[in-house]
Amino acid sequence: MDDSVRHTQDRYGLRPQAQAYPMMLVLSFVYPCNAKCPHCPYSNSSIRRSYRDAPYMPEALFKAIADESGPHAAFLRISGGGEPLLHPQAVPLLGYARQVGCKVGLITNGSLLDEGTGRALLAAGLDMIEVSVDAADPETYARVRRGLDWQRLGRNVRRLLDLRDASGSPSRIVASGVAQHGVDIAAVERYWKERVGVDYFISRKFLTWGDNTTLDAARSADPTPYIDTEAVPCPFLFERLNIDSRGDVMLCGFDIAGRTHMGRVPDQSIAEIWRGDAFSRYRDQHLAGNGRAMPLCRDCPDWQYRSWRHNYWKVEAAAAQARDARLAAAGVAAGTADAAEVGPAHAR
Repeated sequence: MDDSVRHTQDRYGLRPQAQAYPMMLVLSFVYPCNAKCPHCPYSNSSIRRSYRDAPYMPEALFKAIADESGPHAAFLRISGGGEPLLHPQAVPLLGYARQVGCKVGLITNGSLLDEGTGRALLAAGLDMIEVSVDAADPETYARVRRGLDWQRLGRNVRRLLDLRDASGSPSRIVASGVAQHGVDIAAVERYWKERVGVDYFISRKFLTWGDNTTLDAARSADPTPYIDTEAVPCPFLFERLNIDSRGDVMLCGFDIAGRTHMGRVPDQSIAEIWRGDAFSRYRDQHLAGNGRAMPLCRDCPDWQYRSWRHNYWKVEAAAAQARDARLAAAGVAAGTADAAEVGPAHAR
């Protein structure tokens, strides 16, 4: 991370874009996975087994979330405890969300991005397609992305970029990696940006996810905090919420084990949950400097790695600029989807 990046601001709280509705909904779309990555909290816990009753988000639940979120142009971030493209209805459901007005960001390991799937996702106009890569060479990839194939990953991402460039699709295509020992994250960024040509590279902190897993914080190659948690509230409470495959709403992305219960969709509307008493109590305590007194936040090791200013929307805007420049150089007209404005109050 560039030392010049600022992660705090002068005032905190819900900003205009999030007053009535969350700006982002992080959806645990699936739990099965075709990889066994050693840094993944789901590979190091029993959480996947606990979702045997709901391995995939049902169509009706997903559409209910999309239908309510579309009028707000909220971002649906498709992730979860597994590989989203394993969902048997992944492509049509993501396309549905775009059709009803949602912005859609997919996080995938790239193994299932064959030509047909790539064309369909681009035709649907997904805003962001993020591929978790974590390596710049086959040896490292075999170690950190167990079960996946390095050559297939490269073919799939390069083909996806070629298809996007030929069509002028508005989709931003980015890669990401976790800063962990045994991985030269700077080399990973260079490889995927310079040799493959993705629009942006996201370097992520190594997270232990608290007592959810047996992950060791000593594996982090970049433990420098972004914010002082004694003085700065966690931004996630003020811009996004998380929904699992059962429809249960958790406080934040740290709570992948579902220890907090903020409400349930569609029994309650997302807007009602977002502005309800449960979220308000957490926000009020964080704004008062008492966040550590709240359950879950008390021992959260990830809070220090949140940022109020270096955020998903900043990545989206930077990736859009790179995409437009690439298409212009190739003489292709860019799609019409616009990146969200990046203001000082956005959270990562």
